[in-house]
Amino acid sequence: MIDKTLMTMSGIKRIMSLLAGLAVLQALFIIGQAYFLARAIAGLWNGHALTVQLSSLAIFFLCYFLRQAVVFFREKILDEYAAKQAGLMREKLLQKVFLLGPAVVQENGTGNMVTMALEGIHQTENYLHLILAKMMNMMIIPWLILIFIFTLDRRSGVILLIVFPIIILFMIILGYAAQAKADKQYAAFQVLSNHFIDSLSGLATLKLFGLSKKYATSIYQTSERFRQATMSTLKFAILSTFALDFFTTLSVAIVAVFLGFRLLNGEVFLFPALTALILAPEFFLPLRDFAGDYHATLDGKNALQAIQKVLIMPETENRTELSLSQWQESSELKIDHLNFRYSTETDFSLTDITFQTQGYQKIGIIGASGSGKSTLVNLLSGFLQSVQNEKADIRIDQQKISHLAQNDWQKQLLYIPQDPYIFHETLANNVRFYEPAADDRQVLAALKVAGLEALINDLPQGINTLIGESGRTLSGGQAQRVVLARAFLDQKRKILLFDEPTAHLDLETEIELKQNMLPLMENRLVFFATHRLHWMSEMDFILVLDHGRIVEAGTLEELQQQQGFYVQLTQEMRGGKQ
Repeated sequence: MIDKTLMTMSGIKRIMSLLAGLAVLQALFIIGQAYFLARAIAGLWNGHALTVQLSSLAIFFLCYFLRQAVVFFREKILDEYAAKQAGLMREKLLQKVFLLGPAVVQENGTGNMVTMALEGIHQTENYLHLILAKMMNMMIIPWLILIFIFTLDRRSGVILLIVFPIIILFMIILGYAAQAKADKQYAAFQVLSNHFIDSLSGLATLKLFGLSKKYATSIYQTSERFRQATMSTLKFAILSTFALDFFTTLSVAIVAVFLGFRLLNGEVFLFPALTALILAPEFFLPLRDFAGDYHATLDGKNALQAIQKVLIMPETENRTELSLSQWQESSELKIDHLNFRYSTETDFSLTDITFQTQGYQKIGIIGASGSGKSTLVNLLSGFLQSVQNEKADIRIDQQKISHLAQNDWQKQLLYIPQDPYIFHETLANNVRFYEPAADDRQVLAALKVAGLEALINDLPQGINTLIGESGRTLSGGQAQRVVLARAFLDQKRKILLFDEPTAHLDLETEIELKQNMLPLMENRLVFFATHRLHWMSEMDFILVLDHGRIVEAGTLEELQQQQGFYVQLTQEMRGGKQ
């Protein structure tokens, strides 16, 4: 039940030792409660005065309060430890996502990753809090109580000793069934998260094409499957809890019946019999506590395992080992026989990619949808790593490297995607993405160059107005201009990557935006992936992709003269796709 990952967490041995000590103390106080309460009752039964039993009652109440103090202290320690570990895990998860880049989000789904970072971490924190205390209590408290019961009445001890493993076996059987239910529920939750986020992101498009009702029905059906999985899990949880309560109560009743007959026959005295009877429910209590939160711990365990799958994903090796110089006019990038696929189960997305470039050039990457343009851009950015083979060769200024996920390379990049992300921040801080130390004057200058002067005048607090989620919403063209302003603000980065930056814009907005983008490309190495043909006239060199391969390469004039795949592609696009 305990995930082995827990044993690798920092400070876990100290916490486990502390919990073991507290469990021993709790068991002693439970025994003290039962002992002195039974002693007081037996004394009164034997006709002794109440004043004689005051000392026993006082010790009983002392043990009761000390027991609660141990529980309070334990919960406080676990609260702090679980919160600290959850915070560290969230930090590790976010760092891992940033290191792996967009590939991990594409593989797991945006909704799933968001759920994992928020609800998943919370469930893991709850799991850590519950499992450590309840497992330690179940491992220590019943056995100390059982030893004490054996000193009072062996027959009662034997009954409890026989019943306990039977209940454990019953729990294991139910546990496997509950695990299967919880797995289905978590899988349904992941599907629902991804489906909802994807539909929400494309809501405007769905509405435009009259498909919103269809997708609303799809979301309803997905949420209904999640509801059914949740209700099935809850039904099983209630049934298993009822069954456990029934068997433990029956076990206590058996002990009580045997003690009652033996009391009537004079085979046992009231004091040891009463003490054993009071301790019998306490003997099963850690087991019942564990079972009561078993399904909550399953949710947390599933979340922890999902997070661990991301955390153990292999990173590109030697990220910071190589020292690369700043890109300049004499710099050269050479790529030979590069291959890539998203997983071993899929076909190659890019095959035998070969090209080279030098200095400040504008390189267009064009092809039909699914040809591999975005994958190539992600490889060039270092977000993805290639599949190396004997012929593969990547060189920067004649220095051979195994991948482009190098800090010295990535610190020179400016990346402009087709879906720019606008943070819930001020307009100024959104523009300061690459240059956090830039002052307001520099930010204003970058915004004006990007053509956002009208937006600034329209905002109630100017560049200090909150934009993004829960703030002022921007149109697609305005969002792209904000990203351009980020690039204008940073003049030191000399490598510019565009990944379909105008794919979701109307042609009029794109042409207007183009006038602001062209100056940004001056004196930079530019990779511009697009399916819009009019950009190719601005490129110095063009790579034509088809099914993950570079099928043609050259200047626009050379490609037009060849009358090959590029000309065929342009005719298809102009025939109805553009």
